[in-house]
Amino acid sequence: MLRLVSLQMMATVVAGVIAGLLGGWSAMFSAVLGGLCCVVPNGVMALRLFAGTQKPGGANPATFFIWEFVKIALTLALLVLVARVYHDLNWLALLVGFIVALKSYIILLFRHSQ
Repeated sequence: MLRLVSLQMMATVVAGVIAGLLGGWSAMFSAVLGGLCCVVPNGVMALRLFAGTQKPGGANPATFFIWEFVKIALTLALLVLVARVYHDLNWLALLVGFIVALKSYIILLFRHSQ
């Protein structure tokens, strides 16, 4: 899970660089912020689930569902926060950065299928 979060972070940086080349600084920051709205909640959930596996009883399935809900709520809260705080927001770049980070796991699927 931590490997996926690091891959999402790398994909966010790449999306930010491409957005910066195509649309300037505003697009770059928007794409990176969009990616971080996906990466940060996934990182929090991954760390919490990893900590749960280190307990003597192991992981609890209820913990997964609780933290999945927390992840979704945190994602929405971060998106709202970015929309309210960053006034030069480029919505297209934000959404592209978010989707690139969200779907970056596909890279791992193709890598392991060979």
